[in-house]
This record gives sequence, C-alpha cells and structure tokens, in this order.
Amino acid sequence: METQQNDPQSEIGDVAAEHVRIFDTTLRDGEQTPGFSMDRRAKLRMAQMLEALGVDVLEAGFPQASPDDFAAVAQIAGMLTQTTACALARCVPGDIDSAGRALESARRSRIHVFLSTSPLHREHKLNMSKQQVLDTAVTAVERAMQLAHEVEFSAEDAMRTEPEFLVEVFDAAAAAGATTLNAPDTVGYMTPTEIAERFAWLIANVKRGQHVVFSSHCHNDLGLGVANSLAAVSAGARQVECTINGIGERAGNAALEEIVMAMKVRGTWFGTDTRIDTRKLYPASRLLSELTGQNVQRNKAIVGANAFAHESGIHQHGMLKHRGTYEIMRPQDVGIAETKLVLGKHSGRAALRQRLQVLGHDPDEAAMDVIFARFKTLADKKREIHDEDLEAIALGQDPEALGPWRLVQLSSNTHLGGSASASVKLRHDDGRETGEAAIGDGPVDAVLRAIERATGNTLDVTEFQVRAVSAGGDAQGQAQLTARHGERDWRGHGVSTDIVEAAAQAALAIVNRIERQAAQSRPEESIEECGHGRPPFDLRANGSAQKENHP
Repeated sequence: METQQNDPQSEIGDVAAEHVRIFDTTLRDGEQTPGFSMDRRAKLRMAQMLEALGVDVLEAGFPQASPDDFAAVAQIAGMLTQTTACALARCVPGDIDSAGRALESARRSRIHVFLSTSPLHREHKLNMSKQQVLDTAVTAVERAMQLAHEVEFSAEDAMRTEPEFLVEVFDAAAAAGATTLNAPDTVGYMTPTEIAERFAWLIANVKRGQHVVFSSHCHNDLGLGVANSLAAVSAGARQVECTINGIGERAGNAALEEIVMAMKVRGTWFGTDTRIDTRKLYPASRLLSELTGQNVQRNKAIVGANAFAHESGIHQHGMLKHRGTYEIMRPQDVGIAETKLVLGKHSGRAALRQRLQVLGHDPDEAAMDVIFARFKTLADKKREIHDEDLEAIALGQDPEALGPWRLVQLSSNTHLGGSASASVKLRHDDGRETGEAAIGDGPVDAVLRAIERATGNTLDVTEFQVRAVSAGGDAQGQAQLTARHGERDWRGHGVSTDIVEAAAQAALAIVNRIERQAAQSRPEESIEECGHGRPPFDLRANGSAQKENHP
C-alpha cells in the first residue's frame, strides 16, 4: 500500500519511471469536432505549441479527407524536428498512399491505420466477416510499412470486440509490421476496472506483446476517459492517445493535461513518466481556446480558471497557513502564475486581511470588524469583490460611488488603416471638468491615452483582458486592466455592453485608486500633482495588451 506523504510534491520525480508516450490527436480527432475546426495557419501554430510541449507523436490529420487537410499534414510533417509526425488512414489503398505522400518530408513518420473489429461494426458498418477483417488489416499494414518509418494499427471499437478475435487481429497486424497496437474505447463504454483487465489480458496473450507498444484511446461519453486511460497505463499500456482540453467527438477524448499531471503528481503510484514540459500545459490550453474560439469551463481540472482559485473561507485560511492543505500541485507546475484567493461571499477574515495588506491597508481589530461586516454585505450583492471595492471599504467609502473621477462623456472612431481616435469628458469630486482627445492603434488604446492626459496620471499597461459576463448579442463585457505605477501593480475592471467603455471604466478605476491613496498618505499635496513625470503608457509595450478582444 502507498504511504501518505506530508508534502504533496514528494511523489513527483521520486522514482525511476517507465516512459509513457503521449500521442496527441488534437489536430485530428479534436479538430474534426463541430465547433473546433481550424484553418491551416491555426493548425501550424498549434502544432508548434504541441512540439514545444513535448508530445511524442502528433497526429496532424486525415490527408484523404480534403486537399486542405492533406496540405496541413504535409506542412506540419516538414516542420516537426523532435516529434513524430502521424497521419490517419482507413485500411484502403487510397488513404494509405495519401498519408504516405503527406508524410514524405517528415523527419520521423507514422501512418496510423484503423479498421473496425466489433460484431456491431463488422455487420452494420463494414459488412465483413472475421476473415475479411483479418486480411484487410494485414494488407493495410504491409502497404503502410512501405511508406513510413513506423505503423500503428487501431482496432476501432476494440472494447466491444470479442477478446479472442481482438488478439487474432493484433497478432496479424504485429506480424505484418505494426509496432504500436491501439485498443480504443471508441464509444466511452468501459469502466477503469474493465479497461485494466482487458489491457493486461491483451499484453499477456498477443504473441508479440513484449515487442510492441500497446496504446489506449479513450472517449469520454460516460466521463471516464481520463480514468480509463490511467487504468490502461497501470495495466501496461505505454502510449496514451489524448487531446488538449479533452476536445473530440461527442463528449470528447481523454484530456492530455489531466493524464500527464496525474502521472506526475502520483509518480510513485504509477511508476511512469512522460517527456511533457508541464509548464506549457496552460499556455497550450489557452492557445487552443484562442484558435477555436471555445473557452474552457471554469472548473476544468488543471487548466480551468478555478483550478487554483479558492473562495471558501475555510480553504483560504488553510492555504494561508500552508498551501499543501488544499493544493496537491503548484500552479507554476502547469504554467499558471499563482494561486488566486478569490474574494466573495464565502471568504473569511484571514483572506480579506491578507488582500487588504497587499493593497497597503493594515486595519486594527476594531476597524477590521467594521470592514469585514461591510465586505460581507457587498459580497451578497456581487459575484466577486474587486480591489477597488476593497479600497473603498477600507477608506470608509461607498464602493458603489467610487471617485474622485467619473466618466461623463465618451466617443471613439476607428479609421481606415487601423488607427483610431477617442475623446473623453471627466468630472472630479472637487467640481472640475476636463476633456481630452487622443489617437491610438485602436479605440481602446486611444481612449486610455485620452484618460491619461485628462487625469495627469501615467501608467504602464502590462495586461488587458476582456471576457463576456452575460449571453446574447447584447452581452456585457468585463474589461480587466493591470498597469504598473510607481513600484506597484494596479488592477481595475469595468463592465459595459461597449468594450471601449468597459476599458475606460477599468482605466479610470486604477487612476481613482492611485489618487485616493495619494490623498490618504500625503494630504498636504494636491491630487492634481499625483503621478506626473512618467512616460505616456502604451498598449504596445506588452504583448498581452496588444490585442483587443471582444466578448
């Protein structure tokens, strides 16, 4: 029995582990899913990321499907330097020849041929006898062997195939030259116990079982794709076929990031490893979302927005004492910068005090009682509490009436050639009104420059993000802005159906926080003097701030 470790990281890299190949099919099985199709340029970008991630085999597509798919596979095959380029083919001569031509420039090539073997598929899909299936598989593998460095054979619907016949097919494919035998759970029907028993039985009974790599390809129809893949690994499978974010037919495939991190965190239990650079898992997930326009659910394991976020007061208190209380891996291990203690109605005093201290406030116990009560009241109204809300509460102000600057008027225009202009009119709590106009690379850039001029505060923008917070054509967008001023990073947010207005509100929230803190710490100085002397901020200064996203 495995002993409990005090440090959740103690299992990582603990043992001399057997290598498990990661066969990525994001660009084939994943890309053919409705809503996830990519053009050739997007496929090339994703392929570059997958090779950097460290996948062993990259299934680039199905060349016979279309001329564009053929071209994409050929271009990716010629681009890869470390990863094996793979192309899918049915067990028919035209498919196999097309795959071979597409892979001609690959440093290392694999043709992946597949044929249905289950009684249901033999009767209703293929109209073939067992002998015909055997003969077709052998002919296909032999043909593919002439056109690629290696061949993989997949028995489609293997888990609903008679075990004895599946062994016959695998024996024949291996004898013909296939070095990888894939037993997919094509319809996500099996359970982990069944998968483990089946793989152990196949490895023991296939004649060349010790000389081939057994592969698992599990679909997620019952939500067991990852669990079944890991069960196959435990039983001796040494290749796992999976996709980034678990995309794929119907309910998807086993998620690459979950499989890899399970083997890393529980290294002692599995006794296996991969060559995946786990620090690139989150960037790979984000790139796929960007290329397909499909966001990852917030509670998605490993790469979801909430994977390393804590709102519960009990959890936050434990995390502040020792992160191992509620995290079994570090966010940095998967490419996420840090753990987030999200402040909301479930948060406790410890997390609130910690965030206030980060913002420069250190209230005594009596003041903390008042602040905490006001925080809870506001948290019942808002889904998430932002830094400017906490600033207002700490200063005894109404979070719903922040100042001193307020947006009175805003207009923006986009010009041919990519530039844009914007003008703003602002009103200060002291009664002043001011207006400014500016030109920028886009409307958001222009309006932020105009606000900078109008308020006299300069910022270095380091991050700008926009996301939808409601549905429909009139969806509200939340703009989140991070900027450097002085020695601190400041954050602001704004919400509007107009993205430019949301960005203006976010920038103004930062300016207001800077001025409120300046007034609190140096009351003898005029607010107008706060922040002068820095160069104008430029959205082009940081790559994350260049692109204007729309919900």
